[in-house]
Amino acid sequence: MEPRLILLTIAAYFAVLVFISVLTGKDDSNKAFFQGSKQSPWYLVAFGMIGASLSGVTFISVPGWVGGAHFSYFQVVLGYFVGYLFVAFVLLPIYYRQNVTSIYQYLDTRFGTMSYKTGAFYFMVSRILGASFRLFLVALVLQQFVFNALGVSFEWTVILSILLIWIYTNRGGIKTIVWTDTLQTLFMILAVVLSVGLILDALGWTLLDFLYSDAFAQYNQVFVWDSLTEKNHFLKSFIGGAFITICMTGLDQDMMQKNLTCRSLRDAQKNMLTFSIVLTGVTYIFLVLGSLLFIYAEAADIAIPLMEGKAKTDLLFPEIALNSKMGLTLSVVFLLGLIAAAYSSADSALTSLTTSFCVDFLGIEQKATTQQKTIRKYVHIGMSLVLIVVIIAFKNILDSNVIDSLLTVAGYTYGPLLGLFMFGIFTPYAVKDRWVLVVTVLSVGIIALIGALPPDLIGGYKVGYELLPLNGLLTFLGLFLIRRTAKAQAKRSREA
Repeated sequence: MEPRLILLTIAAYFAVLVFISVLTGKDDSNKAFFQGSKQSPWYLVAFGMIGASLSGVTFISVPGWVGGAHFSYFQVVLGYFVGYLFVAFVLLPIYYRQNVTSIYQYLDTRFGTMSYKTGAFYFMVSRILGASFRLFLVALVLQQFVFNALGVSFEWTVILSILLIWIYTNRGGIKTIVWTDTLQTLFMILAVVLSVGLILDALGWTLLDFLYSDAFAQYNQVFVWDSLTEKNHFLKSFIGGAFITICMTGLDQDMMQKNLTCRSLRDAQKNMLTFSIVLTGVTYIFLVLGSLLFIYAEAADIAIPLMEGKAKTDLLFPEIALNSKMGLTLSVVFLLGLIAAAYSSADSALTSLTTSFCVDFLGIEQKATTQQKTIRKYVHIGMSLVLIVVIIAFKNILDSNVIDSLLTVAGYTYGPLLGLFMFGIFTPYAVKDRWVLVVTVLSVGIIALIGALPPDLIGGYKVGYELLPLNGLLTFLGLFLIRRTAKAQAKRSREA
């Protein structure tokens, strides 16, 4: 596919997003930007959250992961489903009962200011890294297949990507995103389904032929039971997946901000349940697509693309879609799906980071009304610049599969949030608030040491996604050590 045609497709796509932002951004108030005026239909939120959860990482990296890990990622997805149930029936009622704008305001009510700021800080770090992971992969693909041919540097590719997101989220914020994410999710699902159909046609198979073929049987192993020492053993993947969802959805302002725009708690719960069922099915289709990509690559003698001398399976899908003899249809379908998947998560990340910094750190709700909108707009620009810097830095850091890196980093950054919220929900104790940050930093430090242990020193055991619940447990135990009595908590609750 010619680079100029790719640019034309991208320009047309963003023209549609800007048009939607014009329609939804007529109300430029902070209430609309942060909360969507509490008027979002639950079914739109549910559908749009699929794209935000999957992102460009799933669109490219999950199919690319199938070559080495087969379908074992689906073990993590099954854990996700259990985590979504916890979010729907434990966390959402708390957020709606307290009528929060930022979910970390719960920590202020429950423990105190330091706990509140600590929770918001870990969200900021987590979401900046998570959004940067996702956008890095998309920028990498655009650079490899478009901008290199035009002589444009990677840095300018990143700047252009963030600038486009800033343009259509600048006015409407979360209100705009609820609608743009719906459109982008539709494009993404259509793209993966059509890609499966086009590759099957190129191989001369029907879907049933493929599913019952020996070629598919080489990749469709889901469950890993061989040894608990393996990183992707079922129990480790399943439990890790459940906790990843609780943290990366239920304790994440980005994902919860969409839920909090629903009209009622019941609507938000319907949204969460519907979303979790559809997401599970869509992710399985991505795995099916991944197996097809490797089978087609072998049949057509297509090598895994290289990046700086190393095979990069994340680039196999774009290589087949844009550079093989599959035709223009697959190229356009892939490109629209990639952009939709990437920006449906990145736009909400930028908005939630802006919301969290304004509400949690600047106390924007206590500022003069005449200042609030100006503050929000400057923060929005500032967060855009932060994302640009981090994404460019990733180019010289990352050397593994992006989704694996994303889930691994989540174990370090979301663990303190897990411990804080679980201690608040499941114990009657207050804590010595001034010591909370120290506890969380020590917990992360211990987890970093555990994660760095060579398998040879621990009997061949390979540390996996269980780092996240372990991090949460260490934080929980640390908070228990600095607890106050139930009597002190009751006094604090009366004062609040």
